[in-house]
Amino acid sequence: MEQHGNSRLPDLTELRMFCAAADLGTFGRAAVRCQVSQPAISKRIAGLESLAGVKLLDRSSKGVTLTSPGRRVYEEARRLLEQAQTLDSLFLGFQRHGAPVRLALSHSSSEAFAGPELSDSLGPSHKPIELLTANSEIVRNIVSEGRADLGIVASRPGHTPYAGVSEVPLADDEVICAVPPGHPWAKRKTPLPIKTFLSTPIVVRDPSSNARWTVDAVLKDQGLEPHEILTEVSTPSAARAAAVEAGAPVLLSRIVLHGHRFSEVPIKGLRFLRSYSFVLPALGEPSDEVKELMDRLRVSAGKSLSR
Repeated sequence: MEQHGNSRLPDLTELRMFCAAADLGTFGRAAVRCQVSQPAISKRIAGLESLAGVKLLDRSSKGVTLTSPGRRVYEEARRLLEQAQTLDSLFLGFQRHGAPVRLALSHSSSEAFAGPELSDSLGPSHKPIELLTANSEIVRNIVSEGRADLGIVASRPGHTPYAGVSEVPLADDEVICAVPPGHPWAKRKTPLPIKTFLSTPIVVRDPSSNARWTVDAVLKDQGLEPHEILTEVSTPSAARAAAVEAGAPVLLSRIVLHGHRFSEVPIKGLRFLRSYSFVLPALGEPSDEVKELMDRLRVSAGKSLSR
């Protein structure tokens, strides 16, 4: 990965210490969890703040709390640490079972279906898994080119079939408008007028994401102008963090928003329906290992939808 100037990349140890301090509220408790001294953890977090160029934690006699930039770093650091834990399991699996099943996930499906549930199910009886995350379009390309054995993507109803893959339904979904705590729309009792929705700056995914494409396609089908954009981000977790920081509406998958402190805001006369599907190579039958992984992911999807 390219680095600029004299900067360096944060390492997993200091990110783990930073998250522990944010979770536990004091450097002392974080030091106990991380099995280091309190001065050591304070020094590592100060180094992380120096690297970021902003204060990530507010210090007081009562402990530490996340600053606004700190909340954004925390969201991304948590995601990175979860991926690192998955890699640990992957490497252990290599030692036990050999070559992994290659699984490609869209960003939202990674959060919705293949997070803790999939990681927790990794064990000595399962084939190891090599995970890759990308936008849905890229996932289809990866599977089509034979660089992944299985993928999960988001799809809008009536989308043009992709010639290089076959798709198997997994779960229904909907891109919804939602707001963080304290936003005036959170207390609305009636659907939001379309005019208000279109004229309000909203946090959205990047143009290559299926969530963004689904919303734009529905608006175009109904002869409506695109809505106002506050900021574009590349992942669901970054979108949630940006919405919280700005106190602004966000357009995201209902499944991805479940369990987070957001209130759904229905829009009068508009729905952005879509679904999740397995993606397999167009030719040939999936291996027994891939079929077993699909069964496990169906269970994970069921848990996500019933939470």
